[in-house]
Amino acid sequence: MKVTAEKNEKVANMIFATIYPLYLNRLEKNGKTKEELNQVIEWFTGFDQDDLQRLIEEKVTFRTFFQNAKIHSNAHLIKGVVCGYRIEEIEDEFELYKQCRRMEKLIDELARGRKMEKILREEKK
Repeated sequence: MKVTAEKNEKVANMIFATIYPLYLNRLEKNGKTKEELNQVIEWFTGFDQDDLQRLIEEKVTFRTFFQNAKIHSNAHLIKGVVCGYRIEEIEDEFELYKQCRRMEKLIDELARGRKMEKILREEKK
């Protein structure tokens, strides 16, 4: 599927605080914890527990969320299909959408029971 400017804008304007509980609910149904969710988000964005809480309280959009994130240098290793979109084929002009899908991919892997050391990707030496 192709990302459109409208789709990118829709995601950019979504409030992180409304989506975070959905991530958490999905993980808890699969026996995972808030701490594990936060660990994955921190690896990907650089936001620690206090940062996440502040962003939730401020009701920031995904645009603000990703503008302030320090995306991990190994984020390019996150590949695959999420919601019908192949992450590595999302055009650079839709970087925000790509980052959102990358984060969802990590959360999806956690929900499916993938080992944390595999989720938090390392460059092969």
